[in-house]
Amino acid sequence: MHQHKKWWLTAVAIAALVLSGAGTGAADPAAPLAATPGCGKAPTLRSGTHTIQSGGKTRSFVLSVPDNYDNTRQHRLVFGFHWWGGTMNDVASGGSDGDVYAHYGLRRLANNTAIFVAPQGIGNGWANSGGEDVTFVDDMLRRIENDLCVDTTQRFALGFSYGGAMSISLACSRPTVFRAIAAIASPGEISGCAGGTAPVAFMGIHGIGDNIGSGRGQRDRWVRNNGCQPQNAPEPAAGSRTHITTTYAGCRAGYPVVWAPFDGGHQQGPVDGCAGCESGARSWVKTEVWKFFTGDTTPTPTTFRLRGEASGRCLDVSGASTANGAPMVVWDCHSNANQQFTREGQTLRVLGKCLDAPANAAAGTPVRLWDCQGGANQQWNVNAGGTIGNAQTGLCLDVNGAGTANGTAAIVWTCHGGANQRWAQV
Repeated sequence: MHQHKKWWLTAVAIAALVLSGAGTGAADPAAPLAATPGCGKAPTLRSGTHTIQSGGKTRSFVLSVPDNYDNTRQHRLVFGFHWWGGTMNDVASGGSDGDVYAHYGLRRLANNTAIFVAPQGIGNGWANSGGEDVTFVDDMLRRIENDLCVDTTQRFALGFSYGGAMSISLACSRPTVFRAIAAIASPGEISGCAGGTAPVAFMGIHGIGDNIGSGRGQRDRWVRNNGCQPQNAPEPAAGSRTHITTTYAGCRAGYPVVWAPFDGGHQQGPVDGCAGCESGARSWVKTEVWKFFTGDTTPTPTTFRLRGEASGRCLDVSGASTANGAPMVVWDCHSNANQQFTREGQTLRVLGKCLDAPANAAAGTPVRLWDCQGGANQQWNVNAGGTIGNAQTGLCLDVNGAGTANGTAAIVWTCHGGANQRWAQV
């Protein structure tokens, strides 16, 4: 994945999301489909690089059309804007991460259900002088939708850094065109914000070490526009090496706001449990964004057990105690209530209480059962690969000493991804 140049940084520098009230379009069963003129036509546009005239200039974009494109089916349309110094080809190809990160990783996740566009900015940026980049988007939309079958209620935009700023500019100026946007580490409204008072579904992803105040300000614009209840959403602590995703309450139906700060800097592909790591292939970001855009989640089972890979045994409340502080151990898997977990938000619940790591727990601290209180020490990130990280400490749920015997304590420990830190939901 190519990194952008940080020339202006000193100046300006989910688990499954359930979008409360309604999803961002596809998840909203009441949202009507709206066909474009290209529906039913034999298409002339193909995947690849295209040029158009816009504002008297020759502009380019890379188009990715599903392999099984059907001109009778209305497709989602996703614009991915590159960072400053990046290119449309970086976005379309996935850069050094390759195809798994093409179009910010969404193309693979879409599995041939969406059309993707990677536009090229002038001077590899999105200054949007005189609104020319917004006009460029208008012209691309006209060209694409006259030829291809698009659902006009399912247009989305995202981008990293300057690309996030361009996505925000579109949310401001084209709120009835774009269903939702995702701004990853956007430095602010450097691409402009003409209008900016109408509701648009918004997801903000921002490192706590990357002018977090700017990210919060962008989020709060959409909290106001979308009628959400203001709150001081939790953010991970420095050194926790994790992220916390919050879906705001009270938003207008169909206009959710999601805030996902992470422990890191100016990054597009942060990796939980890894300080400063940058990998679009391994990052949680692409999955969270796709869930937000579509509402197409694979839900966690209503009730499940957590089986340790190394021990083959299940996470268990010792003695089936319901007292605060009851220790968690591994035990032969069974169907009793003290091994039956549910997931609510980022909490893991059993026996009506929450899996809890004591506040500011150090590596080696036992985890326990405790009354649910919503703190970051009770929030857990279930990561790809099966590790489970604590949102406050950044430590992983671990079987002490890699033990396999019944009664071995469950603790938090520095994340290493070993078999005694990998859990399956069964």
